[in-house]
Amino acid sequence: MLDGKAALVTGAGRGIGRGIALALARAGARVVVNDVGAALSGEGADARPAEQVVEEIRAAGGAAVPNYGSVADFDQAQEMVDQCVREFDKIDIVVHVAGILRDRMIFNMTEDEWDAVIAVHLKGAFNVIRAASQRFREQRSGRIIAMSSTSALGAPGQPNYGAAKAGILGLIWSCANALERYNVTANAIMPSAATRMIDSTPRGKEVFEQTGKWPSELAAGTERDPENVAPLVVYLASDDAQHVNGQVFGAFGYQVALLPQPRIVRALRHHRRWEPEELRDLFPTTLGLDLQPPPAAGGFSSRLQQLPDNAWVEVAPGVRFWKSE
Repeated sequence: MLDGKAALVTGAGRGIGRGIALALARAGARVVVNDVGAALSGEGADARPAEQVVEEIRAAGGAAVPNYGSVADFDQAQEMVDQCVREFDKIDIVVHVAGILRDRMIFNMTEDEWDAVIAVHLKGAFNVIRAASQRFREQRSGRIIAMSSTSALGAPGQPNYGAAKAGILGLIWSCANALERYNVTANAIMPSAATRMIDSTPRGKEVFEQTGKWPSELAAGTERDPENVAPLVVYLASDDAQHVNGQVFGAFGYQVALLPQPRIVRALRHHRRWEPEELRDLFPTTLGLDLQPPPAAGGFSSRLQQLPDNAWVEVAPGVRFWKSE
């Protein structure tokens, strides 16, 4: 599906990024495998993760080169794109996966913990997309795919991570509207998989204590395998997905979901400026009727698992489809 294409994948040394880099290569793309090799907190550096993925791709007959730059650095992000053009004469696809965690409740979070996460996830997305978009505009084609997260929907204890992932949605929608005229698409994915980020959670540590293995180790070949996210990325990166632009998808196990665009669901209109007391009196029975909690507080992706079998329609052998009313 991607013969002749050239791609940059950030954060491709482990987990979801690694699976995406391998899948793009299997589909025919030549890949710049970027990974600074940092710890989950963003500290340190290690060339081995990127190099190992490059070796896997080459061993399977594909073409790949490593890159060890930081997406948080404006010039290093530009160099990633330039390297792709130098090595493969072009760049057609940029996939932003790179990310770190520094979880803390909002009242305990430091400025450094906020800045570090925003820098990698959100500024990093801007840095690589900006650099690639210049090429895309000139050649009048390109694919932008960025990883968001259901944490953007209100995960407690992740104000920095959630804000960055929500910011990525705004960035993607802006790019989708701005670059469509140049035959460029921009889409976001909220993935769910057992990665080292999951290993770092209390639940991940509990699993290790019970089994002697981390969730990321147990995930291979299961619904929790990070590589399950990759097929959607390959499709969105292909010419077949030219009509798919400005969308947000969920990739949960063996499920691919489309999320709704933000929409107005209720409105009050006055013939003049509102008085605060009027809103106070009318709000409970109009806009305030049956307010819902933030989505992540209710187990966002798990709701699909709770649907009864008769809510799904078979659309191909072994494939079922559901849509909301």
